[in-house]
Amino acid sequence: MTENILKKLVNNSQSAIKDGVYEVEVNINMNKSSQDFLQMMKSNIHATLLTEIKFASPSLGKIKKISDPVTIAKQMIAGGSKALSILTQPYLFNGSPEYFIQVRRAVDVPLLMKDVMVDRIQIDAAQKIGADYILLIQSLFDHGFIKDIDGFIEYGHNKGLKILLEVHTKEEFQNALKTKADLIGINNRNLDTLEIDLKTTEIILKDYKKTRPILSESGIENSKDIQYLKRCGADAFLVGSSIMKSDNITEYVKKLVDSY
Repeated sequence: MTENILKKLVNNSQSAIKDGVYEVEVNINMNKSSQDFLQMMKSNIHATLLTEIKFASPSLGKIKKISDPVTIAKQMIAGGSKALSILTQPYLFNGSPEYFIQVRRAVDVPLLMKDVMVDRIQIDAAQKIGADYILLIQSLFDHGFIKDIDGFIEYGHNKGLKILLEVHTKEEFQNALKTKADLIGINNRNLDTLEIDLKTTEIILKDYKKTRPILSESGIENSKDIQYLKRCGADAFLVGSSIMKSDNITEYVKKLVDSY
């Protein structure tokens, strides 16, 4: 089953590549953020949030009517979000590199280009549009959909990008720790079933002696969730759908940030 879902995500990205989605042209090189997300995670006395701008997802379908991503980004930052994740995948996620460019021009916080990366042309696009981070998914490499994770990470680093490497199982986590990824994300969503279980973070981090910063992703809805994940060992939190569904994004983010 995992193979089917992963294959769908990979095919999705390959379609977007064929359709020229990542052949972006920007008049000037987009500047990256002047701020360091990893440093913020260490020094922030409150919950460090990476909040996500996404209008749709495979599990939820349409989340929010497509609207101005810059307004949403500014509302998130006003609430205390330290970094933003922006979907650039058009199919299934209603994302676009254009949304990323608009937000990059408007804000200085670190930005993650959130996509299913299967080809280096996507990493080239991330550099052009001013991304600070790109997402790689460990299971795509472990299942053989993409080869040479070390080469992918090195290519990203050579382009001046930091790598968020996402895992869902203990085995993937152990594999991720062998790489030079800058940040490891634990996705609480099971790609087999699309179901979410926050205990995923707890199970994976049990007995882990901290050597790399950890981001917990998916299923976070309230302060209790954040407090629990912090106790499990997470250093920061990626929150998307629950914020995007909120009628008052700034206030929602502020409550999450003030979880501790």
